[in-house]
Amino acid sequence: MNTPYLKRRQFLAGIATGATTLAISSLTHAETPSGSSRSRNSSSGIANPTFRPLPLGSVTPTGWLRRQLRIQADGLTGHLDEFWPDVAQSQWFGGNAEGWERAPYWLDGVIPLAWLLDDKTLKEKCERYVKKIVAGQRPDGWYTPYPADAAGKRYDLWAILLVNKVLVQYHEATSDATVLEVVMRNLKAILKTLDQTPLFNWGKFRWFEGLISVYYVYEKTGEAWLLDLARKLYAQGFDYMSFYSGKDVTIPTPRRGRWRWDKHVVNTGMALKAYALSSRLTRKKSERDFASKMLDILDRYHGQVTGMFTGDECLSGTNPVQGTELCAVVEALYSLEHVISVTGDPAFGDRLERIAFNALPATFAPDMWSHQYDQQVNQVQCTINPDHMWSTNGPESNLYGLEPNYGCCTSNMHQGWPKFAGHLWMRAGDGMAAVAYAPSEARFESNGASVRVSLDTDYPFRETLNLKVETDKTVRFPLLLRIPAWAQGATIRIEGQSEKSLKRGTFHRIQREWKGNDRITLHFPMRAKTSDRYNGAIALERGPLVYSLKMGESWTRVNADKPHRELPHGDFEVRPTTPWNYGLLLDEKNLDESVTFEELPVGEKPFSPDGAGMAAKVKGRRLPGWKMAHEWASEVPPDPQNSGEPLEQLTLIPYGCTNIRVTEFPKLQR
Repeated sequence: MNTPYLKRRQFLAGIATGATTLAISSLTHAETPSGSSRSRNSSSGIANPTFRPLPLGSVTPTGWLRRQLRIQADGLTGHLDEFWPDVAQSQWFGGNAEGWERAPYWLDGVIPLAWLLDDKTLKEKCERYVKKIVAGQRPDGWYTPYPADAAGKRYDLWAILLVNKVLVQYHEATSDATVLEVVMRNLKAILKTLDQTPLFNWGKFRWFEGLISVYYVYEKTGEAWLLDLARKLYAQGFDYMSFYSGKDVTIPTPRRGRWRWDKHVVNTGMALKAYALSSRLTRKKSERDFASKMLDILDRYHGQVTGMFTGDECLSGTNPVQGTELCAVVEALYSLEHVISVTGDPAFGDRLERIAFNALPATFAPDMWSHQYDQQVNQVQCTINPDHMWSTNGPESNLYGLEPNYGCCTSNMHQGWPKFAGHLWMRAGDGMAAVAYAPSEARFESNGASVRVSLDTDYPFRETLNLKVETDKTVRFPLLLRIPAWAQGATIRIEGQSEKSLKRGTFHRIQREWKGNDRITLHFPMRAKTSDRYNGAIALERGPLVYSLKMGESWTRVNADKPHRELPHGDFEVRPTTPWNYGLLLDEKNLDESVTFEELPVGEKPFSPDGAGMAAKVKGRRLPGWKMAHEWASEVPPDPQNSGEPLEQLTLIPYGCTNIRVTEFPKLQR
């Protein structure tokens, strides 16, 4: 038995006897939810989170966000089960295709999408497939794909942890009592089997995902054995805290190097929430704070300007041509939603928006009928490339396609937008917290009053956010509004009152009586800034958005002979039709003199080159010596560059609106 494992077992013994306590307090003085049977959790069992996500269906997307979710529903997400065998013929649904993670992954995204859009067709699909899973549960508590003789044929429990997470999400949306009973029976089976077959492989590195369904059922039932299960998952899982205390995690995986569980980028994205979740059980402050430490390390050694970290497929350093797997993007978002819920730290809301508005949309085609396995920050073309320099992925990894490189992202990509939309608003005691911003409405009850909070905005493409609080009677409750750390000079004006300044990097608390139709205007000034990147390159940012070179594109269909590559869900290469190898001429001490921003209409496809709601005009020169290498943009030249090429005006658009791009530019000598 290794030392970290032994220490965790000893610590868990302390939990069982109540030897360890931690008072949960918000970093922003937000309120801890109270009321209902859940309040007992703060003194025994599990601690309450600072903010509590709203039940699925309580948030309604509006404006550009609704258009984006509609695009998703009309694209691969809404139709994958109609033609892709690993979902359409999954063993989970009574077929004979893949019987592990792919069908549950797809449901994990399509369920929240269906309820956010209140889409009858998608809801009926979800109901049909959930009923098949429920009907396939055996008397021993295991689902159909789990082998009847598990001792003779081991089955990695990751898929079981995943499907239970899916089923409790469905229960939250429907209150279907049968589904809750099914999950309880399976959790009992897991508790029993962990003594005989401890977690291994994916289940071992994703142990914390099991806490989601365990906590959910515990808060519904109060069954003490569920906490025994939570302790076993914690004890048997990989110890990320020890791993991130060493040097190994800081070292990039060699190009075409060795695949590893502990540096796998999707495991990493998931693990961001591991100890925020476990801290509700252990009450250890070090665990509650660990996500910040983990992100600091990832930013320093593997970070990208988008807020993500590289991993193609393992952690790959800071070079902007090393990719990031789509699965990692959607899992990092979901993790951040949990971390801000537990901790109440507004910095995680800033990070959540940065990834959601940049890395998430950039890895899909604008119509969401195709996606990449890996995206690059400097991605000047996307082709079948045998000369690639990924760490362990293959030559098709950054095609836009149905199943580039591997099908896990084909099945898992669907949760990104819906879960982001569903977690924009969270309960804060009797009131509400805005943890991230996008056009939306949220409904809840407070002290016997029905409340609807709506946000009308084109943020992040605009600086102004208009809120309206409607109640059916006068009621007093707090409204907490996250003020981004970048929003210097942020202001608020409540209708009938004078404008006030806001402290950035906090939650601004409004405690008042709401009288039926109250209006609030937030203004978050977005000032241009630059950041120093790999090899001294420069990146341009404004508010939560990163800006990239707008390039001409030529899309060519490939792999037409492969199964299920019919249009529109085919595979496509993308090549540039305009130059890409520019250096920027920027006065970093006086950016207003060298960058001009222009507001544009936010398009029907908000994250597309033609639908971009903002553009930046900058000056630059071609760098003839900066060329292609390995069919990619070569490394950014490390020193400020001289160029005799003509000075040109360049257009940069938000990173998430691009399909091919340059984002980290060489500097020009002035």
